[in-house]
Amino acid sequence: MDEEYDVIVLGTGLKECILSGLLSVDGLKVLHMDRNDYYGGESTSLNLIQLWKRFKGNDKPPEHLGPSKEYNVDMVPKFMMANGGLVRVLIHTSVTKYLNFKAVDGSFVYNKGKIYKVPATDVEALKSTLMGLFEKRRARKFFIYVQDYEENDPKSHEGMDLHKVTSREVISKYGLDDNTIDFIGHALALHRDDSYLDAPAIDTVKRMKLYAESLARFQGGSPYIYPLYGLGELPQGFARLSAVYGGTYMLNKPECKVEFDENGKAYGVTSEGETAKCKKVVCDPSYLPSKVKKVGKVARAICIMSHPIPNTNDSPSVQIILPQKQLGRRSDMYVFCCSYTHNVAPKGKYIAFVSTEAETDHPETELKPGIDLLGPVDETFFDIYDRYEPTNNHEEDSCFISTSYDATTHFETTVEDVISMYRKITGKEPDLTVDLNAASAAADDA
Repeated sequence: MDEEYDVIVLGTGLKECILSGLLSVDGLKVLHMDRNDYYGGESTSLNLIQLWKRFKGNDKPPEHLGPSKEYNVDMVPKFMMANGGLVRVLIHTSVTKYLNFKAVDGSFVYNKGKIYKVPATDVEALKSTLMGLFEKRRARKFFIYVQDYEENDPKSHEGMDLHKVTSREVISKYGLDDNTIDFIGHALALHRDDSYLDAPAIDTVKRMKLYAESLARFQGGSPYIYPLYGLGELPQGFARLSAVYGGTYMLNKPECKVEFDENGKAYGVTSEGETAKCKKVVCDPSYLPSKVKKVGKVARAICIMSHPIPNTNDSPSVQIILPQKQLGRRSDMYVFCCSYTHNVAPKGKYIAFVSTEAETDHPETELKPGIDLLGPVDETFFDIYDRYEPTNNHEEDSCFISTSYDATTHFETTVEDVISMYRKITGKEPDLTVDLNAASAAADDA
């Protein structure tokens, strides 16, 4: 272990694995260590016995739930946008060859106590029961504007500079009502609160286009895809990739203490009395607790069920977004459901997650609006975890720390953090111009 590395990565969470993959592909010499004896860190995947141990304190789940090994329950479940950042990273690094994807069946939004399919195109807007007749026509016009918008074609801008005009101003031009704005902002553009309304509209329009283009990719009921056997496959895929490029992975390394020189710069990591030297350290917040601050907490419920979520057209996999305004909250609530069709549970079993940024210390009460949508539940586990963000200056200490995973049930914010870390570590942009069709074969085969 007494070699010198360009980068030592601590923790095998999704963000750390993606970064170690990107850096290995760039030709850097990477050592990747984890104090646990399993991959995934906070974003690991558990079988039923491990799930029981973690939340119930024993390893005797009831037999009626089926074989433990057929469960792959992701602790940070997130769907991938078919044309989104993570899929681009997977193709860029060729990790797609280690994974099989399957399209997710439904994308829904909660409105006035009911759930509706999210309309994403002008055609769907006209069919949607979410809006009245006149509102449908207005929404259709707005969707056509977004679909036709091309940043480098001024003709498609309709006289608006989206880098200057706010989302609120663009939306008011089309006269859309609050309900419509709610589902466009939160379920299509995937904003987590309403601050986007006063930000330049270009971001919202790009997010809506990404949703619509992803939806068109697989002609499914949603723009999302998910790996068979769950996200636990991802860190292992990146570990295999890293090995191909000469990276080294070491699990079950106790302590993993970052060493600093007299100027406070990280120069290596010590485990079991040996120090590996490096120029930079990349890690999750748990490895450098003195360099992060708590910024919030996530409340979630993990539910095992024997049926699909009601009112979702019996979809075996689905996302439902409950916008903050609909619940009188400060942040959105998310429902994620996956099942035996993605090989994450035995036949006939469904796993649903309800998550949100916690505003109280009572997840049972706080998550009730989401849990009420699920129907009868065989088993529920409640959990609250803290969210951390780095407070260090990486230019002074050469430490690059990821932020904790948020409550969202899609990957867009996770990838933003990874790409911003990559920029800081390498001083350059990742090249994510890839042939998106490279991932579609896997999705079609599944």
